[in-house]
Amino acid sequence: MERRAHAMLFPFPCSGHINPTLKLAELLHSRGVYVTFVNTEHNHERLLRTAGALRGREGFRFEAVPDGLSEEDRRSPDRTVKLYLSLRRSCGAPLASLARSLGDRGDGVPPVTCLVISGLVSFALDAAEDVGVPAFVLWGTSACGFVCTLRLRQLRQLGYTPLKDESYLTNGYLDTPIDWIAGIPPVRLGDVSSFVRTLDPQCFALRVEEDEANSCARASGLILNTFEDLEPDVLDALRLEFPRVYTIGPLAAAMHGRSQEHDGNGSAAGLSLWEEDAKCMAWLDAQAPASVLYISFGSLAVLSLEQLEELAWGLAGSNRPFLWAVRPGLVAGDRGADALPEEFLAATRGRCFIAEWCAQEEVLRHRAVGGFLTHSGWNSTTESILSGVPMVCWPGFADQYINSRFTCAEWGVGLRLDEALRREQVAAHVEEVMGGVTDRAREMRRNAAVWKAKAEAATAPGGSSYESLGKLVEDLWLGDDADAAATHDGR
Repeated sequence: MERRAHAMLFPFPCSGHINPTLKLAELLHSRGVYVTFVNTEHNHERLLRTAGALRGREGFRFEAVPDGLSEEDRRSPDRTVKLYLSLRRSCGAPLASLARSLGDRGDGVPPVTCLVISGLVSFALDAAEDVGVPAFVLWGTSACGFVCTLRLRQLRQLGYTPLKDESYLTNGYLDTPIDWIAGIPPVRLGDVSSFVRTLDPQCFALRVEEDEANSCARASGLILNTFEDLEPDVLDALRLEFPRVYTIGPLAAAMHGRSQEHDGNGSAAGLSLWEEDAKCMAWLDAQAPASVLYISFGSLAVLSLEQLEELAWGLAGSNRPFLWAVRPGLVAGDRGADALPEEFLAATRGRCFIAEWCAQEEVLRHRAVGGFLTHSGWNSTTESILSGVPMVCWPGFADQYINSRFTCAEWGVGLRLDEALRREQVAAHVEEVMGGVTDRAREMRRNAAVWKAKAEAATAPGGSSYESLGKLVEDLWLGDDADAAATHDGR
């Protein structure tokens, strides 16, 4: 009797990792793989409050493991660092124990046959070895972002980073050309990653990024949320180091021709750690086609009050309708929409909608949305590409700089804001993306339509991402001949 493949998926516990991992889980389930999706207990409880329920269904279940973090640490300004360290200390054993117990409960659940993890949880590779199952890594950046992260170690060893002193942040040093990363066109040093900007020889974040990316070599395969036409040169170079790379993006709710709307079970439509404002969709319904700018900086960015004001008054100066997701904690001091200037709200009344959080994919696909002001996180970038929406980019962390560089210079679907926000530039870039009549503006909109079509083709039956997903499922599958499956493609 054939044993059913059973993938246990475990993402790093933040939105930018949870949602793409969940979408991958849905796609694996749609191809017949039994799925167990594992959250931390803290996030599981949080999601119950926002989603109302986390109900599984046949072949798809939710489980939870402790993260070991204290409530005091959760309120700390460096809570993400504390979470990362706590997971490494305390989560591996519970994860391995859970993997062993599934299939032994007598409830018809097959044994776990593989572990699929996101970035930043490389300790789970040890758990997979302990259980005796292969592990696959879903790395949440672009292929170019992953390759640049891999090269952080060389940049440090060659003396490019850490910086000598603070003057190197502004004296043009970050413009140093880097032209030796295979598959990557010549780029500025400052665009490789935010982590090259450190002055600390022992920079914790830099070492973590180095270690986590390089640990992927231990996995049985690397899964990327991209598609072949988008990053061909980078993928060719990457496969010289990682022979088994699966490109299955864009990982969006409608990918691969499936309509995935599962009310109340916390799947496919996404797991939001913040309550989504449904009223913004009704507001969008009342707006003219392609007239609205959508603004969101993801789940982790923090703006200073000065940055918030420059951005706000730039939006006011654009005279365009806009929908702005201002989540709690977006502004320094753990503030949100309460930090917006009253004068700004008065000046834009009638043409703006401020929401704490939005169903972003749904927003970007809405006919009224004509542009996206984004932090250039990879999830946001791929969702915008799939929706055919051009971008105004303001990167600030990790791979966002290289994503922005490719969005603007290689794919031709965005404009980059300077790091020091100026309201005049914000207004000008918004106007050009939304309604500009320049050759550059017209070219951006043409390119956005072309990339949308290519993304749709990649995820349609017979497309590169569709086929790559099928290959991944083959490699996860364990039938009667387990040894044959284990040695598939030379394994």
